[in-house]
Amino acid sequence: MHNFSYFNRENITKELQTKEFDVLIIGGGITGAGIALDAASRGMKVALIEKNDFASGTSSKSTKLIHGGLRYLKQFDFWLVKEVGTERAIVHKLAPHLVIPEKMILPLIDGGTYGSWLTSIGLKVYDILASVEGEDKRKMLTKKEALEKEPLLPKKILNGAGYYAEYRTDDARLTIEVLKTALNYDAKIINYTEATQFIYEENRVVGTTVKDAFSSENYSIKAKYVVNACGPWVDELRQLNNSKIGKRLHLTKGVHLVVAHEKLPVKQSVYFDVPDGRMMFAIPRGKVTYFGTTDTNFQKDKDHIKTSIVDASYLISAVNNMFPKINLTLEDVQSSWAGLRPLIHEEGKSASELSRKDEIFVSDTELISIAGGKLTGYRKMAERIVDLVAKKYNRRFDKEFEDVKTEKLVLTGGTFKNFNEVKSYTDAIYNRIAEVDFSQKDAEYLVYNYGKQTDLILKKFDEFTEEDQQKKMIKAEVWFTINYEMACNSTDFFMRRTGRLFFDKPSVDLYKEYVTQLFEKQLHLDEKTNAKNVKMLDENLTSILTFN
Repeated sequence: MHNFSYFNRENITKELQTKEFDVLIIGGGITGAGIALDAASRGMKVALIEKNDFASGTSSKSTKLIHGGLRYLKQFDFWLVKEVGTERAIVHKLAPHLVIPEKMILPLIDGGTYGSWLTSIGLKVYDILASVEGEDKRKMLTKKEALEKEPLLPKKILNGAGYYAEYRTDDARLTIEVLKTALNYDAKIINYTEATQFIYEENRVVGTTVKDAFSSENYSIKAKYVVNACGPWVDELRQLNNSKIGKRLHLTKGVHLVVAHEKLPVKQSVYFDVPDGRMMFAIPRGKVTYFGTTDTNFQKDKDHIKTSIVDASYLISAVNNMFPKINLTLEDVQSSWAGLRPLIHEEGKSASELSRKDEIFVSDTELISIAGGKLTGYRKMAERIVDLVAKKYNRRFDKEFEDVKTEKLVLTGGTFKNFNEVKSYTDAIYNRIAEVDFSQKDAEYLVYNYGKQTDLILKKFDEFTEEDQQKKMIKAEVWFTINYEMACNSTDFFMRRTGRLFFDKPSVDLYKEYVTQLFEKQLHLDEKTNAKNVKMLDENLTSILTFN
């Protein structure tokens, strides 16, 4: 039995109840995952709980870029540009199969946000702050060169372009791999387990009572320090702790739409102007292109974030405005997602003006909370939290932990020297699966999701006897995600373990019943639980194409 498996939940639950941990992390998004890995790798006894599935909040709803935040130069936020710019290269080295180099084109248009001189200087400063080297350094393109790179750009108003490097990722998969790496340092990690109350001793938080979503069992977890890393729900836990005073969260909504690549056939990622003065991304990914994002205030139900007709129309209009040969409509949308940014409120500032810096709050009862920040900066956010816990721990118990080492910890599946080695491995995988009707894109999908763990999936694939090769591959993936990634239902699989719900919805429509049956059979689910899982997947399939 594998540590990170649905089948190991009972054992994990027992350990959570019987041990006292150095740190208990509430929240299984990228921030909580990063903290778990940093703390466990320094020698702390770590527990992490998540009330839903891992990465089910903001950490599966971002623009899915590990990027340096070029737009923050406009706000003169040099510190943020330097930190996240530097982090891009580090995270790429830790998981080159999952954090993939992506050239970005920034069109310079009449009346646009960036002029030629400002863009040239800005990208140069960006290169310096982010320590960009070699091929990744920025280039300035003439109008002709820009149109060669991207023929869809608006010829009449185009003056040239900036050309620079960013990195594309799958935010949910990155979160899963960080969590799996923390398991190598004996962290105890479980999903579908909700913190319901804090436990106090001598006016200090020393743990939480929790409820298991499957068994409905309530139990206690004890820890010397508790970290609240719940993203948009951070203030709810501060409220539960009676410590929601001073600064508070300001939630903003970001929406992305997905269309078939032939509907928006950009050759590479484009970072472009929107008529209202904002900037947007259009990013090709496999069979699709996705684009976004919006940045609007949000005060509704955080557990049900919806894409409105206004959001969708705004994004479609922006794309049609920048690419004159394109005429997208709502009918072209294959999928969408809407997520929340847990930013720190600043009086008088609009959603787009709010800083993306993270902030730490410590209550009188020693509950440590963190909010704000960006996907790219998750490792440094974790470092700041664990430094704080280590300092407090040392003062209280006179015990020191090791220094931070996450800069060098290769993530599971990512044992590649560089991206060239990833490409060679992908070619080798393609050669293995080509003879059974799989394409180069199928090989890329496997490697960009699982890295060298693809070998394990293909070994299982070879053991199965189904005639339908696609079904056989999906069966091997389901087996892997249940046994090695604590997937508990078909929504976990389609949405957060594989990203198919966003990037290959036709395959979800085709195989949803088959995958649901696999989960029912492999997990020995009763009728009631299976019906609940079917309903959850159907609701998600409806929500990605319902614009109210």
